Amino acid sequence: MAIDKNKSWIDARLNTTALTKVMMTEYWIPKNINFLWSFGVVLATLFTLLVVTGMFLLMYYKPDTALAFDSVNKTIMQEVAYGWFIRHVHAVAASVVFLVIYIHMFVAIYYGSYKGGREMIWISGMLLFVTFSAEGFSGYMLPWGQMSYWAAQVITNLFGGIPFIGEALVVWIRGDYLVADATLTRFFMLHVLLLPLAIILLIAIHFYSLRIPHVNNQEAEEFDFDKEAKKYLEGRKKESKVVPFWPVFLSKDFFVVGVALTGFFYLVCYHFNFAMDPINFEPANNMKTPAHIYPEWYFLWSYEVLRGFFFDVAGIAAMDIGLAAFGFANVIFMLLPFLDLNPNHVAPAHKRPLFKYWFWLLVIDMIVLTVYGKLPPTGANAWVGFFAAITFIGLFIALPIITKIEAKNIGGAK
Repeated sequence: MAIDKNKSWIDARLNTTALTKVMMTEYWIPKNINFLWSFGVVLATLFTLLVVTGMFLLMYYKPDTALAFDSVNKTIMQEVAYGWFIRHVHAVAASVVFLVIYIHMFVAIYYGSYKGGREMIWISGMLLFVTFSAEGFSGYMLPWGQMSYWAAQVITNLFGGIPFIGEALVVWIRGDYLVADATLTRFFMLHVLLLPLAIILLIAIHFYSLRIPHVNNQEAEEFDFDKEAKKYLEGRKKESKVVPFWPVFLSKDFFVVGVALTGFFYLVCYHFNFAMDPINFEPANNMKTPAHIYPEWYFLWSYEVLRGFFFDVAGIAAMDIGLAAFGFANVIFMLLPFLDLNPNHVAPAHKRPLFKYWFWLLVIDMIVLTVYGKLPPTGANAWVGFFAAITFIGLFIALPIITKIEAKNIGGAK
């Protein structure tokens, strides 16, 4: 057969059979995992949608402060056939991708999938989160609406708080003393070239790091993967505790992706407004400051940590305290595997008597920070934001103590 002949020819030169076995048909996944483990594939699907729709939008977008707003809101939205649909898909995907990232991240925290040899999986995942955040922010700038301009002004100003090099760094990032045409051009380059390449590289590293220690399972059960794989290959599939990534596990992933995309396109067609701020449909105007400046919803929790400190403490300016807290919030998740000091902690949170309370307090606190991050920081709102920011920092300071006590007094999760 011609097809088999071609396969043999390719296999002889690229060893595709061995690659397929290692990465797919003999890459073993535990049976006892639920649909929450499929969100990584959902995330990869959404990223693909972002790339494809981004390429179409790139054909009509003009990275120029005089033309950018009209190229998006007139050319793409009104003149290009189905341009509105492509922009809606791109905008909604940019928001939903962060919802999926947060779910994926908290599932990993809940089930303890960040230690026990899985530290690089977690670190590469958090690097992906940071890179996606930069990609999201750079994309938010491109329509060059009111919120795009003022968000760029506020965020780039943050770098001015870095000692010694702050002012020079702000000018270097902007390409000018003010947020202007050079700033838009730089962020356009980051958005369409540098950051997507970094994301693709990090996704490859993330998937590769998953291959080494094997995927965790919802009961954190430890077993011999080679022994269980042998059972499966011998035909004792019911006995075996593992299944191959392809076709068994990935077929379940495809089902979850199908359900997720159904919900996604419902949002695209009927509720796309949540991903598009009405203020950003006004052209950028550096002479008119919006009454209340805020970033996209997925940045609100860290933004509230930044502005939560609204008064000076012991001669230290509120802005400096906020910047330090903001830096802490954006780095601390990366260090999670090293803050959890329970050596037996590779277990779901519900099996850990102290950690489960820490986990749910963190989730509630981040929701509070997100909600109040969009509200004006006045009156009671300011104080709620302050206490939520203090709670966030306190939770991570307390984590090593909590997990140490858990390991020592209770023996950790078994």
